[in-house]
Amino acid sequence: MSWQTILAIGSGGFIGAVLRAYLNGLISHRLPHDLPYGTLGVNLIGSFLMGVLVAYFMYTTFFSLHTKSFLTTGILGALTTYSTFAIESVLLLKGGHFVLAFANISFNAFGSVIMAGSGFYLVKEFFLPSIHH
Repeated sequence: MSWQTILAIGSGGFIGAVLRAYLNGLISHRLPHDLPYGTLGVNLIGSFLMGVLVAYFMYTTFFSLHTKSFLTTGILGALTTYSTFAIESVLLLKGGHFVLAFANISFNAFGSVIMAGSGFYLVKEFFLPSIHH
């Protein structure tokens, strides 16, 4: 891996981590705290944006490898937070909140896949209509 790619990922990671903290706090402040909505929100947003970017990158050559690494591995890799989701689920289970834990696990796992697929499909079908599957 080149030093330019490392720099791109690292600087993107800084931005993504700051965005995660900001968005997590914003979402958690506005929604009830029984379920960790902030973590769920950043995971769903990040997954949707990953789907959008990957679809766009697959069908265009506009962005360099460094820019792609900056946006995906850097920003979105740091924005989404599966380690936090995992420990929040463990803590819900430990506290006996089995329904909330199951909901948290389901929403994060299935919701992230659905959002990534939705973003990918949206770009592929509506924003790049001249490119055939």
